[in-house]
Amino acid sequence: MTLELATAGESHGPALVAILSGLPAGLTLDRDAIDADLRRRQQGYGRSPRQQIETDEVEVLAGLRHGRTLGTPLALVVRNRDHKNWTWGMNPWRPTGEPEGKGTKAVTLPRPGHADLAGVQKYGLADVRDALERASARHTAAHVAAGAVAKALLREIGVEVAGSALPEAGADPETVDAARKDKDTLGGVVEVRATGVPPGLGSYARREDRLDARLAAALMGIQAVKGVEVGDGFALAHVRGSEAHDEIVRDERGLHRETNRAGGIEGGMSNGEEMVVRAAMKPLPTLMKPLGSVDLDSGEPANALVERSDVSAVEALAVVAEAVVAWELARVAKEKFGGDAVGDFVAGWRAYVERIDWTAR
Repeated sequence: MTLELATAGESHGPALVAILSGLPAGLTLDRDAIDADLRRRQQGYGRSPRQQIETDEVEVLAGLRHGRTLGTPLALVVRNRDHKNWTWGMNPWRPTGEPEGKGTKAVTLPRPGHADLAGVQKYGLADVRDALERASARHTAAHVAAGAVAKALLREIGVEVAGSALPEAGADPETVDAARKDKDTLGGVVEVRATGVPPGLGSYARREDRLDARLAAALMGIQAVKGVEVGDGFALAHVRGSEAHDEIVRDERGLHRETNRAGGIEGGMSNGEEMVVRAAMKPLPTLMKPLGSVDLDSGEPANALVERSDVSAVEALAVVAEAVVAWELARVAKEKFGGDAVGDFVAGWRAYVERIDWTAR
């Protein structure tokens, strides 16, 4: 059984929900480790004041007993503490009494660069808030919680995943301060590295099974990500083949490459080297000095919606990217090694790496 993830929840609704199925029984989870990743997602220079309101913590409703998975669906919840200010505006049921708090007025000013306009057109909505609440990056908290579980599974077979923001403008305090002063926003680039990944995860047999394609889809599924590369990626388009590929050598470490321009993936499969992927994030679309838009009610030109937003969220993206890469790696590992119990999963991995005579580097 493969791993599957379903998430639900709106930015200012009561909570975010993640349901993970296909996990083997007997996997030990550490609540503090999951909460630590949730806190990492909220940090970073340039985040909005909302991060001071939310104190993300995971709750488990099903699938776990005494800290160990049961092999049944695992239900995780992250409460939206800010919901108390939106109780009327984001009530799941038809609210009673006089409107109060936030979200009481319909939003009719879609933001350029956001899902606002296409969302209301696609779903036939009258209030942009019905689209923007789910399209918000707030729901990545559920993916980070799921990613923390995936990392626990990967550690059983010696795989470690870590994301970081590259030293670009979006993560530089001086540049962030300048953008904040101008009421503007920034983007940036993040990198995720995975060590201990054995060769042969993924497949060339079908395009939907290619590991690079699956990772690209996972990363492109994160809000504001507009580009993904594996290894040297786009730079490889500008060199000759003799400079692009990683020669194979054999020594006391066995078969391996001494360079890693491929980023640990060849032919849609991991090749045993460190896996390296990057994602490029566009500047955030909610501006304190809004761009031009059109009022959907009147049809007249107007400025776009202004709502509390980050100036930069590149460091947060690094945590989310780490989580989705970990989840996809856990999926392909589970498909490869199987097992209804953690011991079976590890035994499948051990038998495989012994057969191919591979040692993690």
